[in-house]
Amino acid sequence: MAALFDGFTDASVDVDGIRIHAIKGGAGPALLLLHGHPQTHAIWHRVAPALCEQYTVVLADLRGYGDSDKPAGAADHGNYAKRRMALDQVGLMRANGFHAFAVIGHDRGGRVAARMALDHPETVTRLVTLDVAPTLAMYEQTSQAFARAYWHWFMLIRPAPFPETLIRADPDLYLKQTIGARSAGLAPFTPAAYAEYLRCLSDPGTAHGICEDYRASATIDLEHDRDTLAARQHIACPFLALWGAQGVVAQCFDPLREWRAYAPHVEGGALPCGHYIPEEAPDALLHRILPFLGGRDVF
Repeated sequence: MAALFDGFTDASVDVDGIRIHAIKGGAGPALLLLHGHPQTHAIWHRVAPALCEQYTVVLADLRGYGDSDKPAGAADHGNYAKRRMALDQVGLMRANGFHAFAVIGHDRGGRVAARMALDHPETVTRLVTLDVAPTLAMYEQTSQAFARAYWHWFMLIRPAPFPETLIRADPDLYLKQTIGARSAGLAPFTPAAYAEYLRCLSDPGTAHGICEDYRASATIDLEHDRDTLAARQHIACPFLALWGAQGVVAQCFDPLREWRAYAPHVEGGALPCGHYIPEEAPDALLHRILPFLGGRDVF
């Protein structure tokens, strides 16, 4: 991991009894980066150095993932709700001295980041989501094409310990059938990054954390999203939604249309890649996010 993030320091803290693992580097306004499934903060290794030239960058592992704690799921899966996971990250940032900051979230991290912007409008100054549409919209509009491509959305929500047992039986196979089965195959992942994903997924607790994340998304997270829509609550901060032109989200949904239910003034568009934007198209990503964040373009 040191080879991926040379010069970064540990920023891990305990938040309400849960250890949230994070590293930080750079200087300037605070920027939190959140990964997705089934990865860790290592996904940012190709963009973090450039971001550190202008920002204090915090790269965190979500609860249940990476080197963060992986508590047993509650009966209602509420301790893996995106609301709870957002609180983890707000607590992490406050403990590191940051009370207002920008957030970029890929995949599951984008769902956590969006909920954070809704629940903590005084905290999130700018929001970027990568290759996600709102969870409620994606479940309600599930098609055969989506179900085939995102099969894990439906496997992982089965009651424990069925999906956990399958993942633990062969973590490497699970990785290859998830991150390696998208449009770009395994090409975007360096050996060091892939080894980090496999190391963390091989922790038996990670399988349960991942499943609880998805079980929450299919239950309590949908309740929270419906409550948000019913209350006409909107994301107040500037919001940039980006997605991969070759990804499943682009093929099955209209991300901007769906996000406008939560943020009428959201902007964004597609990048020339698939799902794993920070590893597939780091330069294109930096070109879009740096001006949005208020920094200078590096190109």
